[in-house]
Amino acid sequence: MTTPVVSIAYHSGYGHTAVLAEAVRTGAAEAGATVSLINVAEITDAQWEQLDASDAIIFGSPTYMGTASAAFHAFAEATAQRWATRAWQDKIAAGFTNSSSKSGDKLNTLQYFTVFAAQHGMHWIGMGGLPGWNSSTASEDDINRLGFFLGSAAQTDNDASPEGVHKADIATAEVLGRRIAEQARVYVAGRAAL
Repeated sequence: MTTPVVSIAYHSGYGHTAVLAEAVRTGAAEAGATVSLINVAEITDAQWEQLDASDAIIFGSPTYMGTASAAFHAFAEATAQRWATRAWQDKIAAGFTNSSSKSGDKLNTLQYFTVFAAQHGMHWIGMGGLPGWNSSTASEDDINRLGFFLGSAAQTDNDASPEGVHKADIATAEVLGRRIAEQARVYVAGRAAL
């Protein structure tokens, strides 16, 4: 069986997005991937090489003022040479974000990630499932309780510690990690069969 290599390139301003990054890692590892967490605010040369060697890269950032954090934007701009050489061409990509409001313009952050991935020639993978908490019998404890399709989105009260990240949002991030690892396995096996 093929073991995909998945990297999670994320920034976390106050620790909430780091909780989600850990959940994505858990899901991907449970699905059999080799997984690395890379804090883009402190990225090393070895971690850049890890990203280059990955089959899939999952991007994560809090949503600040309707987009990814400044630290994530700085990381994205630092990929210009990789963009020019197509170093990430045909890798799988996905993303996750968190904000304090139910919407909080998180969709814009996920769309930013998709455009960033597309510019690198990557293949975007979304959540793949149905939304939760959208009927009279549903619950805020449902997977994908906020109903995002492009990626995993979480809502954490702005006065909550990282331990306050909603359990359903953590579970949703785990689902994303598993999905990306599974899709990366299929993709890597397919390329090997050619």
